[in-house]
Formats: sequence, structure tokens, C-alpha cells
Amino acid sequence: MAHVPVTGDRSPASSDPVDTHCPYCSLQCGMALRPVPPDDGPGDGPDDGPGDGQGGRPEGRPGGVEVVERPAFPVNRGALCGKGRTAPAVLSSRVRLTEPLVRRPDTGRLEPATWEEALDRIAEGLESTGRAYGRDAVGVFGGGGLTNEKAYALGKFARVVLGTSQIDYNGRFCMSSAAAAHQRAFGLDRGLPFPLADVARTGCVVLVGSNLAETMPPALRYLTELKEAGGRLIVVDPRRTRTAEQADLHLAPRPGTDLALALGLLHLVVAEGRVDEEFVERRTSGWPEARAAAMAHWPELVERITGVPVPELRKAVTMFCDAESSMVLTARGPEQQSKGTDTVGAWINLCLATGRAGRPLSGYGCLTGQGNGQGGREHGQKADQLPGYRKLDDPAARAHVAAVWGVEPDDLPGPGRSAYELLDALGQDIRALLLMGSNPLVSAPRAAHVESRLRSLDFLAVADVVLSETAALADVVLPVAQWAEETGTMTNLEGRVLLRRAALTPPPGVRTDLWVLSGLAARLGWEKGFPADAEEVFEELRRASAGGPADYSGITYRRIAEEDGVFWPCPERVERDDAEGAASASPADSASPADPVSPPGPVSPPDPVSPPDPMGAGAHPHPGTPRLFLDRFATDDGRARFAPVSHRPAAEEPDAEYPVLLTTGRVLAQYQSGAQTRRVGELNEAAPGPYVQLHPLLAERLGVAEGAPVAVVSRRGRAVAPARISRDIRPDTVFMPFHWAGPGRANTVTNPALDPVSRMPEFKVCAVRLEPAAD
Repeated sequence: MAHVPVTGDRSPASSDPVDTHCPYCSLQCGMALRPVPPDDGPGDGPDDGPGDGQGGRPEGRPGGVEVVERPAFPVNRGALCGKGRTAPAVLSSRVRLTEPLVRRPDTGRLEPATWEEALDRIAEGLESTGRAYGRDAVGVFGGGGLTNEKAYALGKFARVVLGTSQIDYNGRFCMSSAAAAHQRAFGLDRGLPFPLADVARTGCVVLVGSNLAETMPPALRYLTELKEAGGRLIVVDPRRTRTAEQADLHLAPRPGTDLALALGLLHLVVAEGRVDEEFVERRTSGWPEARAAAMAHWPELVERITGVPVPELRKAVTMFCDAESSMVLTARGPEQQSKGTDTVGAWINLCLATGRAGRPLSGYGCLTGQGNGQGGREHGQKADQLPGYRKLDDPAARAHVAAVWGVEPDDLPGPGRSAYELLDALGQDIRALLLMGSNPLVSAPRAAHVESRLRSLDFLAVADVVLSETAALADVVLPVAQWAEETGTMTNLEGRVLLRRAALTPPPGVRTDLWVLSGLAARLGWEKGFPADAEEVFEELRRASAGGPADYSGITYRRIAEEDGVFWPCPERVERDDAEGAASASPADSASPADPVSPPGPVSPPDPVSPPDPMGAGAHPHPGTPRLFLDRFATDDGRARFAPVSHRPAAEEPDAEYPVLLTTGRVLAQYQSGAQTRRVGELNEAAPGPYVQLHPLLAERLGVAEGAPVAVVSRRGRAVAPARISRDIRPDTVFMPFHWAGPGRANTVTNPALDPVSRMPEFKVCAVRLEPAAD
């Protein structure tokens, strides 16, 4: 692995390799960071300055870190993609923020400021807005990459200190439709109800709308091992991706028709007598209504809607049902639609009707996207939730969390706006915004409109590791610590709670998000209740989540370190009849925030250890829950619930003016809005910019040549990028990756039409026209 230098006084938290996790996707691949001391001797190669991703040791090499594989970690078993391997490049002071910035009224420019001034400006901006316009005029926007501790503290800060209901996060754009369908069918939302290792051992996997080979490459091995063991892989995607190339059967439906496809498969299951009647009778409810809905979607109709031939539909049903065990895994393809909840519900119906749920090596699962997309929505930064995945409008949940926070239940605000609706209200109902770990100017749908709304705010404060496009609009920008510089927990797509450890101290001018919230809370009258220490926050999170659907009360830093992660739900203990007097987890006392301007030492020790949990007689630690639903589902009656859903068109269908469909997605070498990966030279060489993928027939009709600039125009705006002509996409569809700002910003064009249940925007399908663009 290449050495990545880190400039400045960056003394490592330990001289030994530090076990941690990749900062990017929801796999949270295990890795170790090995501190490399400075070397003043002669070099042996070119300067591998941060951001160029090259190897070699320059003369007078600065100290830094290098990535070391962790083969023993069970999720990735040592494998890393290029993003993970080059992740330390963004730690360099050359590409990151290292001091607070404040916009000066006289120049209108962001200029360096002290921490005292920056925090004072934010506190005044938030407090004065609340006084003038009401508490809900202040908004908070979080991110799916924040640790559990940060997500918890941010939600608490919004509701207790600011008293606002207006908080949501960019994870709403990730898997909220799958989460809603999970809740509706099973009574509980966890991305995968089983470990990833089970995927390699099942008989058939239907992978819907996921390009694992590019979005999370280390996970592709599970599909390879599945096939090597004799299992079958069906991939559903309008493009022939690298993942689809591995499939035994590739179904390429028209974008926006995944719901019809799932219903057509269920129709064939019924018609061919493949329903597991005993399972349906014993462990489900609502089958007659779901069956009637599916029978209205006969194969020939589904072929007309989706473009998938009837013989391929029949082949898919045979492969899925003939296997002794089967799984359906979905990702953003079917979820990022205005009917995403119903679409996922239809795929769950297929699992339930065939008895492929609540049994070993079978079931429905969602491949979460963001690093902490799972944990981020469990502990309070989502508009309608409290810690432990409790509902904000549930009186019992409000009472429990209010008691932990030391406030009255009636003082907690109610549910607020969803992510896009919150962004759409900026500059109108919401006049000030605190944003942490998100770049909506690139990642939100109808992005030009969102940009105008951000610009219309009276006050915007952003905490980030780099000067993102959104941060560049802010009145105050705070430089915060990165993944390798702070300790905290993440919850991966399996529901495995992991420990990310600090390997380096932050640069002198950088602070942690928890430290920032602690300092702001103190300025706004809450000198206690917002500790800056991550483990102390986690101890409070354990108490707040206790008894909730996402119960973390039995999880400690010690257990995570010893067990390579703990699966939730994990209550503190398993009760026995003689368990009277068993002690609960000791609450961590709230402490006053540290001096908000003192230079930080190591954020937390590299191998944090909690004291042993106190256990009373007759109780023993809960082992965690790697596999859900084997005995019962999490509904009131223990039965899974069918969803009686029917196909409906996308919010925006092609017409004479906009005759082509656009779908969007990710590429191998970039991540999300690209705020970090676009600062890594090796990744930029592999994926230097946006493009428009289109079929040769469409290119010929438009007179577009390979590499020529082409404009993709929708009712919301125009994006321009070079043409990439390929037979791997349907002739009626074009594809754009969404990682870039500027003229090639794909989300300028996308549709913010919302799913009525999940409030997920319809990123994955909209009507466009293509035009040759000037060079």
C-alpha cells in the first residue's frame, strides 16, 4: 500500500497499526492504519504528495500513515477498493480545511477566523433567527457518514438546544423507501437481516438495481462464491453493468418499471403453483389482497410495460423457486422512485409468497449505500425519529428519551420536514441552517433550485472536512476531524455496530463535530449534556436506545473491539426468572464542554475500553442478533405483512418534447457528491468527470459522436457532458453519474417528485431530451 504523507504536527495516537474502517460505503471494510515516522534521508522516488495517489518516498518524507489490510475482519477479509486504499490522501492539509472561515461583510469573502469568533457567529445566527421567526425557522441537515455518536448528538442538539422540528439528513436520499417497506412488512428496518456471509451460501440471489462491482467492489466476492458453490445470480438493471456481466440471467427493464416486474414474477409464482401455502398461512397476513393485485399483472402486460420478454420472466421464477433457499437484495435502482416503497414491497411479497423469508439463508435485504446510512437513521437525525429507532410521535418513546435527556416530553418538538422538503423551504420558512457532513448542492435533486434556496438563507453554517460546493456558500465554515482522527461507532449494512478508532491527532486548527456541538450548546445555554468525548456520548446513546427497536444498550466499545462488531438489536442482558436486581448500564454523567479554543490532544485513545458491564445475578449479556425473524417477525402479531400494491407510472413519463429516460448512479472511482474523492489524484485519473452513456441507435439518430459534448435537458435544467456510446444500455435510456458539480451536474436535471410514504425523491427516472452541445 502506498504511503500517504500528512503535513503539520500530526503526532500519531499510537506507534502501532490501528484497526479501523474505511470512511466510505456501508460495507465499512476493515483496514489498519500504520503511522509512518518522518524520514529526513534521501528519497527513492517522486513526491507522493496528497491527492496524486502515487507511490515512492520523497527526500525528507513527512510523517504520515499507510493503509494495511485486515484479513481477519469478516466483511471484506482484507480486500479494499481504490477509494479505501487511497482514503488517507484526504487527510492532507493541502486538500482539506484546517482553520475556521467566516464571510466578511466588507468583502463578501470567506476568510480565516478564530474558533471563538466562528462559534460565536454561529450561536448568534441560530439564536437570533429563532427569536425573530420562531424556533422552526432554524434548520439542521445531517449526513449518513456521521458516526452514531454524532448523529445522536446532532438530533439531541436540534430538539433540545434549538427546539426545532426541522432536522433531516441526506440518508433520506439513500434507502428510505426500503426502510419504509421494511417497517410495513416486518415491523423493523435493518438493511440486511442476515450477515453478508449468508449471501454466498444461499441458492439464488435476485439483485435489483445494484452495481456492486463498482459501488462496493469487496462485496462482489460473495456473489462470486455463490456461483462457485452452484448458486444462481439474477441481476435486474436497465444497463449491462460489470455486475450484470456476472449474472446467470440479466433482466433489463425500462427505468421506473421495477414494480411491474416484481408483480409479474409473483403472478407467475401463483399461476405455476409455486406459493408456499403453509408458510403464508402460518407466518404472514394480507395475502388475499396482495395475490389479487399481482394477478392483475399478467406476463404479456408486464412485458409491454417493462420490455422484459415473457420467457425471461418465466426463467427468473424457475431459478428463484427451484433453489432450496433464495434472497432478493435491492439498492437504489428500485428505491429512488416516487413509488419506491411500493416497489420494494412488491419484491418483499415475492419472498413471502415463496417462503423465502424468516428462514436460514433466505429473505429480503437492502444494500445500504452510505457509510453510516443504517446507524444514521436509527438515533435521531431523521425528521420523525428518536434514538433507538423510536417514533417521534409515540408518547412512550418521547417520555423515555426525554428522561434520558433531562427534559419534559412536551418540550420535544414533533416530526419535521423530510430532506428535500426541508431544502425546498430554505430562505422561506427556514431562515438559518446548520449543516454537517453533506453536500446537497451536488447531491440533491433539482440541484439548481436547491442551490438558489441555499443562497437565499439569512444564515448558513457548514461543518465539513473539505470546502465542498455547499460549504463555499456558507457564512461560517468549520474544519472538522476526519475518520482517522477520531473514535466513534458506525453501523454497517448488516446491522453490525463497528468501532472506528483514531490513528492520528487532528491538525492544530481542526476540531471534532462533537466538540463543535458541545461548544455551541454551551453558548446557547446548555453547558452540560453535550460531552465532546465519543465514548461518553455512546454510553448515553445506549441508555436512550434501550428498549427501542434498535436497542444498543448491550453494546460497549469493549465488546465491539473484542468481537469485531456486534449486531443489533442487542439489549444489555438476557433476563432470567431470578434476574431481579440486575443492574442497568451505568449512565455517563453529562460534563461541561472542554475549553472550546484549547488545542486538542488525541481525540480519544486508539483502543478505547469500557469498564465491564455490571450484571446482576440471574442475567447474562445478550449475544447480539446476526439473523432476524427466524422465529417471528417484529410486528405486533409476529406475522409478516403483505403489501397489496399495483404498478403505476413514474411521476414523469417521456413525451414528444422529452422522449428519453434518464437514470443516474455511481462509478467505481468516485463516491457520492465527490467532495472527498475528487481531491484524490489517482481516483480522478480513473474517473475524471461526468459523461452521458447512450446506445448507438440513439447516438446515430441524434448525430452524436463518441466523446462529443451532449446536453441532457429536462423540465428542471440542463447538464452537459461527453457522450459515451455503448450497447450496454437500453436505446430508450441514457445514464449519467452524479459525482460532479458544474455544467455536468446530473442532479440539475433529476426529478424531486417524492414517494408518498418515504419522501424519497425520484432520482432514478425522469424524462429528458438530448441535444448536441457546443465544445
